Amino acid sequence: MQLDYGARLAALRSTLGDVLAVVDVDALRSRIADLEQKAAAPDLWNDPEAAQQVTSELSHAQSQLNRVTGVERRLDDLEVLVELVNAEDDEAQAAETAKEADAELAAVEATVSELEVQTLLNGEYDPRPAVVTIRAGAGGVDAADFAEMLLRMYLRWAEQHKHAVTVMDTSYAEEAGIKSATIEVDAPYAFGTLSVEAGTHRLVRMSPFNSAGKRQTSFAAVEVIPLLEESGEIEVPESDIRIDVFRSSGPGGQSVNTTDSAVRITHLPTGIVVSMQNEKSQIQNRAAAMRVLQSRLLIQRREEEAAKKKELAGTITASWGDQIRNYVLAPYQMVKDLRSEYEVNNPSAVFDGDIDGFLAAGIRWRKRAVEV
Repeated sequence: MQLDYGARLAALRSTLGDVLAVVDVDALRSRIADLEQKAAAPDLWNDPEAAQQVTSELSHAQSQLNRVTGVERRLDDLEVLVELVNAEDDEAQAAETAKEADAELAAVEATVSELEVQTLLNGEYDPRPAVVTIRAGAGGVDAADFAEMLLRMYLRWAEQHKHAVTVMDTSYAEEAGIKSATIEVDAPYAFGTLSVEAGTHRLVRMSPFNSAGKRQTSFAAVEVIPLLEESGEIEVPESDIRIDVFRSSGPGGQSVNTTDSAVRITHLPTGIVVSMQNEKSQIQNRAAAMRVLQSRLLIQRREEEAAKKKELAGTITASWGDQIRNYVLAPYQMVKDLRSEYEVNNPSAVFDGDIDGFLAAGIRWRKRAVEV
């Protein structure tokens, strides 16, 4: 028995070479070494939030490196396996080994394809974890049930890929299903990968909630936003502020309005002004004013992040005319993405989390749309 995988193996090597050039394995290893050094610091957990960020980044980077280098090893092993098949004199043994080689080749091709798609994710927020919100749209009880089906679909997809996933919030509908749910998928490139799911999803089926057994159309909206880094304590460089001191006004007593103890701090980049004169000394007023300024800057940053997330999420109406994907269970079986034209005829598998084909097709479609 002779296996001729030369062309397929060569294509895999070529594609993997392109992936490695984009990933930059040396830079990734350097990043891991830096994170490992930080993680080994004895005072790491003095700041739990910072420690969590370091360990999470380290885990993600190690996972990415293992995945890329693992594919290289699997390709090497596969070539050896093919050689064993071609050199085997025992036809039965050769057939068994060939079967193993076929399965491994298909698996490696799938993994390389996923890595190739990831190289297309070069947006500013693409590497971030994702927050996915599913909301029931038009369609009554069927829509609420459909929203729950989509929730399970994304949870199953995350679990199959061993991504950390957390259900952050769920609002249950009265009769069945959910009004809305929000989950966090904490994995490298989760936002870039899942962002193509954002939009209106449409389900057509024989309604289990309709006594007449009529076909029912319902809708659900999916919103995907990046999980941005937590805005911790705001650091304000001295060069960004102007400090003026003046005499306090108001009732006297204990030298409050007899010395230049009041402080006015102007944050030059934003124009925010904070004045403080309640304390007895200039030092105390300055410290109090800085705390207030930091609080205002923190609030402003969060508002800007919320606005950015809203912009990234876009406006989704969950109704006729703007759906991105149809899930048809009756009178035939099909799931079709209306943008990429990618379709499958096994809705059960899709609802069980098998959406990698849709994600890859969506990412490639988006890349083509940008280039046009």
